[in-house]
Amino acid sequence: MRRTPLSAALLFVLASPAAFAQTAPAPAPAAAKEASTLDTIVVTGTRVSDRTVAESQSPIDIITPETLQATGTTELATALSRALPSLNFPRPAITDGTDAVRPAQIRGLAPDQVLVLVNGKRRHTTALINLNGSIGRGSSPVDLNAIPISAIERVEVLRDGASAQYGSDAIAGVINVVLKGRGSDGGVSLGGGKFSAGDGEQWNANGHVGIEFGDKGFLRLAAQGGHQDQTNRARPYRGVVEQRYGDPEIDSGALFFNTEYAPAEGVNFYAFGGYNKSDVLSNGYFRPADDYRNTPSIYPNGFLPQIHNISENQSAVAGVRGTTAGGTNIDVSLDYGRNYLDFNIENTLNTSLGPTSPTKFYAGALKVTQNVLNLDFSKSLDVGMAYPITLAYGAEWRGEKFEEKPGEPGSYAKGTFVSPNETQTPPRIVPGAQVFAGFTPGDSGSFHRESYAFYVDLEADFNEKFSAGIAARYEDYSDFGDTTSGKLSARYAFTDKVALRGTISTGFRAPSLQQQYFQSVATNFIGGLPYEIATFRVDNPAAKALGAEALKAEESTNYGLGLVLQPIDALYITIDAYRIDIDDRILLSENLISPAVRAYLQSLGYSVAGGRYFTNAADTKTTGIDIVGTYRWQLDAGTLDFTAGYNYSKTEIRSIAKNPAALEAIDPNAVRIGRTEISRITEGAPRDKFMLGGTWNSEHWQFSATATRYGEFTWLDGTTPVPIYANDQTFGAKWTLDLAATYKLGDWSFTLGGDNVLDEYPDESRAAVGSRNYLPYNTQSPFGFNGAYVYGKVGYKW
Repeated sequence: MRRTPLSAALLFVLASPAAFAQTAPAPAPAAAKEASTLDTIVVTGTRVSDRTVAESQSPIDIITPETLQATGTTELATALSRALPSLNFPRPAITDGTDAVRPAQIRGLAPDQVLVLVNGKRRHTTALINLNGSIGRGSSPVDLNAIPISAIERVEVLRDGASAQYGSDAIAGVINVVLKGRGSDGGVSLGGGKFSAGDGEQWNANGHVGIEFGDKGFLRLAAQGGHQDQTNRARPYRGVVEQRYGDPEIDSGALFFNTEYAPAEGVNFYAFGGYNKSDVLSNGYFRPADDYRNTPSIYPNGFLPQIHNISENQSAVAGVRGTTAGGTNIDVSLDYGRNYLDFNIENTLNTSLGPTSPTKFYAGALKVTQNVLNLDFSKSLDVGMAYPITLAYGAEWRGEKFEEKPGEPGSYAKGTFVSPNETQTPPRIVPGAQVFAGFTPGDSGSFHRESYAFYVDLEADFNEKFSAGIAARYEDYSDFGDTTSGKLSARYAFTDKVALRGTISTGFRAPSLQQQYFQSVATNFIGGLPYEIATFRVDNPAAKALGAEALKAEESTNYGLGLVLQPIDALYITIDAYRIDIDDRILLSENLISPAVRAYLQSLGYSVAGGRYFTNAADTKTTGIDIVGTYRWQLDAGTLDFTAGYNYSKTEIRSIAKNPAALEAIDPNAVRIGRTEISRITEGAPRDKFMLGGTWNSEHWQFSATATRYGEFTWLDGTTPVPIYANDQTFGAKWTLDLAATYKLGDWSFTLGGDNVLDEYPDESRAAVGSRNYLPYNTQSPFGFNGAYVYGKVGYKW
């Protein structure tokens, strides 16, 4: 396709006839606190300016600040997982950088198959790619926890495919974080707590303040900072607890802003963004004193290597909007986002360097940068129907860059020293920093791409009962080609109390630059034994010899059908069934560790035990249902709000691509997608989740309780040189209960609460690490394995 230079695109917008001749409409306001969220005007999934939750043609949830702050967590992703039945946010441990940047998933799909927006603009992803045994293996999702809860007015969660409206990644849905806006109010809060096991002590401070510039604009600032200690649920080995297994130690801080200014009638400038820094210390596997990877003269009692990650997120969006004399709304914006992730390895050594090895290394860094230019237009068209048609159209340019930076030479060096603990012949030489070898200069590089998109969207209320919409989007990527997506949606209200809604759409997710170009060597435990595994770029000659091919986009087809019921004014129920078919799903292959593969890689000069790469290897089908109900009971002494939610989601593998001829030639018995990865996709997240919550509000008191049932999940043992399937296990369903009580005294509030107050833990795992079963819980547990958490908060608002 012909590419339009950015300068020409800007001139086109600025030269639009009579541009900005009228005052632009303000962003859709949040619903008043006393109003039902059904009346909240939504800005996600529609470009109609006055569409409410109740009128939406697609299922959408509104998560209020009160809901986000109703538990002891200060993490946005954790708060959302406790408010949304369809969202899963486990707490993996001993998974390298994934401990620091944990992935969330919706409807059981991959974490990078949901699009995250802030104020309707695309949020950048993290530079990390999840490589180890966690939910979302192989993905690079957005770090939701980098956004402070204190900055949020509400979160709109669209549970529907939306690639035709927003582009890549919106297969499972869209999470739109709407920031606090106009107002001179503010507030501060200080809280802290500890787990009942006596560890994981936390404290957090946050606040927000609004400044108004008369009737011309506002500035909203929000900040959040805190610390949490590690938790540890490992058990003793040889009489002492050598391992740490649980949440990492985290120091974090964030500052966000949101501002608008209208210097004259018809021109409205806006900007928002923020900065976040997280300093995370997580753990690897303990190396005993007699381990061949240890040098006893440095660590006579063995050592626990640790990964010290520093993650920085920067974002800024600036734009201008207005309305022409002809009634066309125009929005021009430039979006910048960046994530930088450092890897520092501590309490470690490079065994191959011998007794003189350093015990700390800088292992390198990953960086991802996103720039987006959006040109959006909308107009109400009077074509003689009962209501106008809303026409929206626009264009987008996106530039993305991924960088992998090398570590210091000692972090990846291969020396000549053999540990005195080595017992094999010929002896093994173990290069690189233990737990995480540094990125080599050969691994490193800078990679970028551009994409161009054009979309059109029509939406109309044909009468008081029937509304419908149609959308189409064309995108062209510089690295893999073009794609077109479409969407049809409709809603019919039989009465004021019963409505039917449905959608059909196609979508896509472009392969991330991280999936295409990340490369490293790291230790992986397979069947309890350590293996040095190389993750190859898909264009690496070694990867091609093992069957790797250039990645292409995932493509999806989404079907949704929902029933909206409001039998009485205070009761609202939605029932939404869905099916999502995904072709060419991008997965990280199995660790190919057969003797044939190992001999081949070593013949190419790779001192590794195996290799892996990304591939479009599977087609999947996901079916499910969401049921959400809310009820408000107005009492003389206050209000009682009930919320119930249920999600059932089942993912099946429709097909797995055959091994390519190149891999067959090296190892005819190779398995690219094994049973562990299949189970992680199909059964690794709970098949269902049920939530029931109630909140009682009066003048001085607020009491809340939420009971959540997490359905069972399954872990299947992987393929080692000898299959050992005896450790296959299905983990039973579990209930958790969260309680909180708040006393309100004027502008002050005092809260005492507990999360998981019944101290529930997942079933213990039968799987052992080597001969030592000191890690009792599976990291796929949807509510973690920390036990009960008790907390207190003090807040002041004005």
